[in-house]
Amino acid sequence: MRIVGGKYKGRMFNPGKSFKARPTTDFAKESLFNIFQNRIDFDTIKVLDLFAGTGSISFEFISRGCTELTLIELNFKHIQFIKSTLKELNEVAKVYRADAFKFISSEKGKYDLIFADPPYDHPRFEEVAEMVLKNDLLSEEGLFILEHPKNFSFSKYPEFFELRKYGSVHFSFFKKLK
Repeated sequence: MRIVGGKYKGRMFNPGKSFKARPTTDFAKESLFNIFQNRIDFDTIKVLDLFAGTGSISFEFISRGCTELTLIELNFKHIQFIKSTLKELNEVAKVYRADAFKFISSEKGKYDLIFADPPYDHPRFEEVAEMVLKNDLLSEEGLFILEHPKNFSFSKYPEFFELRKYGSVHFSFFKKLK
């Protein structure tokens, strides 16, 4: 796993072969953060990373100056890896071992950017977008990005406004309705 931009650009981390997460490809990450570069101010946003996995996306936010970051991950080994990487970088983030669906249902905070990358084979995969949007987690100008395979389409949601494709990785973008 490699950080593709910001102050930690090029830093490598190895979660190990037994890791079950599917990290976002470097190509897709770099493309996504190029989009963000023109849309958001990293050092002022509050970010929520659901299904954090390796923490790869969160480490990109940290590398670019984001200081308010919350990561949700259920797998204990993944949490350990995320925490050890944060320690190695000498960075701080809120890291919770929790079921993302339960977190979404109970969370009362607002986030400027929510990123969700559920396991592609998760039986409740299609519920993620609806749950995030229904539970009012986005700030007024907030942005929600869902990473998904090509066999899913979220364009039916009124909050949907953009789809980006990078090989087998697709990102659907949503914003709060006004």
